[in-house]
Amino acid sequence: MRWSAVSEATAVTPAKPPKIPRSVLVVIHTPQLDVLMIERADRPGYWQSVTGSLDAEDEPLAATARREVLEETGIDVDRVGGVLTDWQQANVYEIFTTWRHRYAPGVTHNTEHVFGLQVPTGTPVVLAPREHLQYQWLPWEQAAELCFSPSNAQAIHQLPQRSGDPAPSPSLPASP
Repeated sequence: MRWSAVSEATAVTPAKPPKIPRSVLVVIHTPQLDVLMIERADRPGYWQSVTGSLDAEDEPLAATARREVLEETGIDVDRVGGVLTDWQQANVYEIFTTWRHRYAPGVTHNTEHVFGLQVPTGTPVVLAPREHLQYQWLPWEQAAELCFSPSNAQAIHQLPQRSGDPAPSPSLPASP
């Protein structure tokens, strides 16, 4: 019987499955309406709020929002006493051609579900270095001006009216 070893360097990594064209946009803000803005690593100069696609078709939107916030900013919603609110708003937009290769062939549009996340002032941020270069907290008006995404800017412009919304999204069990 012959045995052979394959080195890690020559091992083939399976291709990533296409992204699901349903995502969340999470506007993270303080009670004073300072908004967390993060700069994309793959597009320096492109500033945005937290965004991310569902990992599975049946993943609840609130779970996607919590996961993406934790992955991109290191903020654990429950640990910091954050209030995640589903704004019950969905934006359908054409996916930038630059990022269409991440989706199945023929997919050109994404449906983005908008959430707000209020966190205490001074909440620490730890960026995922492969995704973002830097962050800053800005007053909501300046944050909206900085956004490259029109739907993100529109959501931030709604923040003063939305921040008093008493309907947080359903609680999920805290992670161990």
